[in-house]
Amino acid sequence: MRIPATILFACAASFASLLGVGAASAQVVQGEEHCVVNVRTSDVLNVRAKPNASSRVVMTLPYGRCGIVVTGPCKGAWCPAEDGHDAGWVHSRYLSMVSPARYCVTGVQRNDKLNLRAYPSPSSRVLTWLAPDQCGIAFLPYSTGSWQKVRVDGYEGWANRQYLSGQ
Repeated sequence: MRIPATILFACAASFASLLGVGAASAQVVQGEEHCVVNVRTSDVLNVRAKPNASSRVVMTLPYGRCGIVVTGPCKGAWCPAEDGHDAGWVHSRYLSMVSPARYCVTGVQRNDKLNLRAYPSPSSRVLTWLAPDQCGIAFLPYSTGSWQKVRVDGYEGWANRQYLSGQ
């Protein structure tokens, strides 16, 4: 059976959107960890020497990169930031804060575990399992459908949001 090209294209576009769409609206907070959002998955965020779009690019950060800290007050839409190695200015539209690690697994039976998956799909590879009483889960600023990207115990992966709640 031959699948029409339009159906293949639509399927590919849907899968790509699962991996790159769903960034939370940007929330920037001085001194907190942020991730790169609102950039195509195939593109990068330019970090600039000065707070303007015509300034020299000092480094680039790929979509999804976390660990970026806003180091001082923003000047308009531009915020000083560093990734642990380099520093510069980024437009606040492309950053969103990582939540504090205040979420817990909920609604999972005592003898069961919650799968933390590599991608937002029930058929995706399981990275690790979370206990029914696991806490200390941070929400990363990415979600799609019922899936939330999280960080817990050194892992970053996707969990079904219906099994996560705030403390």
